Amino acid sequence: MADPIVAPDLRIPVTVLTGYLGAGKTTLLNRILAELSGERFAIIVNEFGAIGIDGDLIESGEEELIELSSGCICCVVRGDLIRGLRELLNDKPALEGIIIETTGLANPSPVIQTMVVDQVIAAQCRLDSVVCVVDAINIYTQLADGADAAQQIAFSDHIVLNKANDAIAPLDGIENRLRKLNPFAPITRANRSDVPACEVLNRNGFDLDQIELRLAPILDAQHHNHIDSSGITSVSLTCDEPLDADTLEVWLEDLLARRGADILRTKGVLSILGDDRKLVLQAVNMMLEGDYLGLWRGDVRISRLIFIGRNINFEDLDRGFQGCQSRVAALN
Repeated sequence: MADPIVAPDLRIPVTVLTGYLGAGKTTLLNRILAELSGERFAIIVNEFGAIGIDGDLIESGEEELIELSSGCICCVVRGDLIRGLRELLNDKPALEGIIIETTGLANPSPVIQTMVVDQVIAAQCRLDSVVCVVDAINIYTQLADGADAAQQIAFSDHIVLNKANDAIAPLDGIENRLRKLNPFAPITRANRSDVPACEVLNRNGFDLDQIELRLAPILDAQHHNHIDSSGITSVSLTCDEPLDADTLEVWLEDLLARRGADILRTKGVLSILGDDRKLVLQAVNMMLEGDYLGLWRGDVRISRLIFIGRNINFEDLDRGFQGCQSRVAALN
């Protein structure tokens, strides 16, 4: 049986630029806009405080600029983000994409959830990627100062390690630290945010059909439990037996309902008893989505599940995951 043909997603792609204060997000945004001169993007810029400084730094061309200057997107301004996006969509401009630059103090999670929860926005937009710009000079200090920088890294699906040539600490060591916080995200080294637009836009980082490609190398390396000094941990789980769909659903929904504030990201490719298709899922905090995509090949079907979060324990999660095996498999 051939894999089903998937219709192209014609919704407007949304890219979220995150990263700590001074990392180089606005510089990256301006580089993208300069490279794509003549194409039409909607830009939403948020700067914490009464005056939107970053809006003055952006070189406006054909872009529709909506500046949110009354506070952080992830808290006070979240309603403004929804309203701004809806107004854009009501105007029905011919947009190649939407780019949201968050303040350096923002947790990207509410922005991500907005793309899923708001039905008007979700019907016309798709979250393409969350790109985190990291300051290679100051990242260790920023991670030590609090949870903001670590959470921005954990929620991203692409990391730009900026100011690479000026870093004092070895870059390999910095990248190892970043991978402890987020084993999913590829890392691109950069200077003055000199990253081509094609490496930032249209990455399909949040598409379910991309998850398997990213999970395999992580689990093949047998990275089971990485604890960073910031308290954020990545836990990788596997199961060789097919899972019971109902038991899995109950376990995941209960787990995310109880621990969703601590479990930042979840991704998995799972084998379900009685179904030849792969169940692919992902979650941001307690917001879970999944679908059956593609067919298993051959006789080996290994379920793989990865969590990134705070105060999470490999043994507890593995016990719950293994408990989702089908009764038929458990009796064999």
